[in-house]
Amino acid sequence: MLGICYRYVQSIEEAEDILQDGFVKVFIHLKKFKGEGSLEGWIRKVMVNTALNYLKANHRFTETIKEDEVDDHPEWRADSDSETKEIMEEIRLLPTGFRTVFNLYAIEGYSHKEIGELLNISEGTSRSQYSRARNALMKKLTGKMSREEKR
Repeated sequence: MLGICYRYVQSIEEAEDILQDGFVKVFIHLKKFKGEGSLEGWIRKVMVNTALNYLKANHRFTETIKEDEVDDHPEWRADSDSETKEIMEEIRLLPTGFRTVFNLYAIEGYSHKEIGELLNISEGTSRSQYSRARNALMKKLTGKMSREEKR
């Protein structure tokens, strides 16, 4: 669960704070878990919502992006654990708005409509931020790959 929290913030200390707050919420609201689906999935959702609330409360999700057409780029896939770690680190370094939408859409599986409702942004803004996050990520990763090939 710490990994889930860490995807939304810049430091491990912030992630630990979110994790602690999340588990407090889990224990307080455990009676609301009705056994539909997995307990892990329910806890994961509590952690994601706690991270989003943290970002909102600390005014960290204030970046506004103009609505654009979504650019289509080929997907890039990691071939090893080290590449996966590198990708996750690059995601963590994205600006807060980009990182949040990217995590919710690409990793957590939320739709752009759901993200818009969660973050109080339009569906188009969610799409735009996801596209820009993906483009920034691709640029960083392809730049690193070309530097490594020159070595």
